[in-house]
Amino acid sequence: MITPAFELTQDPDFLTIIIRVPYARASELDVYYEGEDFKFYCKPYFLRLILPGRVVEDGREKVSYNTDEGIGTFTIQLPKEIPGQYFEGLDMLTSLLAPKKSRSAKPLVEEMGASAELFEEGEEEFDWEIEQNPYEETAENTPPLQHPYGFGNLRSGVFQRLQDELSDVIDIKDPDQTPAGERRRKRLAAEAAKFEPDHYLADLFEDQGIQHVLKYKPWWVDAHKKMTALKGESHQDHDTHTFVVFSEEEREQMRKFTNKSYLLDKRSCHHVYLGLIDILLAYCYDLRVNEGDNNVESSWNIRKLSATLCWLESFTCIHDVLVSFGRRVLCYPLYRHFGLVTRAFSDTVMILQLGQAGVLKCLLDIHRIFKESDPAYILNDLFITDYCIWIQKIKSKKLAALSESLQKTTLTKSHMGLELEELEAAAVLVQEEENMLKAAGTVSKQQLLSSESETSDSEESSSTSSSETEGSDSDERESSTSEDGEINPFQGTLEEERTAPLIDCNGLRQGTNTSALEVSDGKSKVSLQSTSLPGKLIEELEMQMQSAMRLSEQPEGLATAGCTSQEQEENPVPEADRLSEDAAGKRNFLEVSPKPNPLLFLCSTNEDKD
Repeated sequence: MITPAFELTQDPDFLTIIIRVPYARASELDVYYEGEDFKFYCKPYFLRLILPGRVVEDGREKVSYNTDEGIGTFTIQLPKEIPGQYFEGLDMLTSLLAPKKSRSAKPLVEEMGASAELFEEGEEEFDWEIEQNPYEETAENTPPLQHPYGFGNLRSGVFQRLQDELSDVIDIKDPDQTPAGERRRKRLAAEAAKFEPDHYLADLFEDQGIQHVLKYKPWWVDAHKKMTALKGESHQDHDTHTFVVFSEEEREQMRKFTNKSYLLDKRSCHHVYLGLIDILLAYCYDLRVNEGDNNVESSWNIRKLSATLCWLESFTCIHDVLVSFGRRVLCYPLYRHFGLVTRAFSDTVMILQLGQAGVLKCLLDIHRIFKESDPAYILNDLFITDYCIWIQKIKSKKLAALSESLQKTTLTKSHMGLELEELEAAAVLVQEEENMLKAAGTVSKQQLLSSESETSDSEESSSTSSSETEGSDSDERESSTSEDGEINPFQGTLEEERTAPLIDCNGLRQGTNTSALEVSDGKSKVSLQSTSLPGKLIEELEMQMQSAMRLSEQPEGLATAGCTSQEQEENPVPEADRLSEDAAGKRNFLEVSPKPNPLLFLCSTNEDKD
């Protein structure tokens, strides 16, 4: 027979069961229900449920069959025996499936009254913070069996048959022959050896990517907000709201599980609850760093961060669970930041406050991740499948008490045992020293640049002053005429005369029947060229020399006299032209003879020649 897909809903008066039976024969339908027992048969499908409340047959029941979607769907409405009663756990499909009965005449294992009390854990409040001493093996009481592990420590000898895949699943070697105390000692030693201070400090001071991950909001954040908003409503109205919705794939997972009971004593049940916290913490970390999208590393992250899965650890208190998870986060994954530890801690509290549905949804996702990872499927058989079945049967107040105790537990960096605070303080000191050195280097560099700038400025100023001096000298040379500006209109002519060939006082070019004579005034050297003057002009030249001497002794710019040639006296010119020629002659004369003494010497030399 095939177990069909089904789901249950309710209203104050009716319980509705929806059953999907594709390719079934609707004519062979058979439905039976009485009290909490419900049976459905439609070849080749068979379904038997143990309902969470009692139903009655009073004529109001209704059955309908719908084929509009291409898949035959039966909708069965059953009246509640007590109208208005709320049935809990309708979405816990595995727990609704009736357990299989043994074919033997006498069951091999019977659930006695005491055993039932062990599972129910009694009605008294459970002290989650109680300190428990793990059982110490001695030579006298060591049993011949292997050391147990797995869900509720109910398995042993599993890894003897899986030696080839052992290293890909767990970190401990030969778990069947390693007691719980030895596993813990080896785990702590492995974590201490794996811790890398450089990686931790890098994630601490360069945490841009981590801060982005911390802002991510998983699905349980919105569900928890809705639940908190309805906290003031009555218990029944609060329970009728669905904060956690299961997908069809998740419902199919629950239907495939085999419903069974677990005989757990108080100590084993305590280990199961603490192991659940450890697994949820690892799952919350993985979902956050991947921002809700599982990837190929998800299986590794979850089993590596959970000591329950990786080292088959059996914890004794909540604080040990948090310390173990925190140490492993700081030693193994890509992001090693204490903020991720505290955020996973708060996420786990929210999930537990959502109740069975919230926890089950996370466990189903973990089951799917491990199922798709080849070596990790062993962990489903050891832990996750049993957790998925067990969580559907526990009472909601147990999860509420566990959440409250977890919320009261404190966790600091000093609890990690990795000297994180000292490491951070040393890193801060080093960072401050580096900043001081950088600041000092910047100041010295600025001083060097400033000195170089001052040097270049001084060089520029000296070159500028030199240029100005040269410019002023040239200006002085240009303004060698009178200060009153009488000769200014003829400056253009004077400039042309500077570049023209020098002409002596007789209008002859220099170099014609001349003998050169170097004359220096201390600043520049001028080549004077004398010519043999006719005898009749000596007297006139002597007068012109005396006039030049008087001009050189006067202040600069006041000289107004010049030498004239014989041609100018014989051929008079207009007044304007005469003034221009006189100015040019004076200019040339002054430029070639700044001092009168050499000219007197020249004139006397010419007289001797005559």
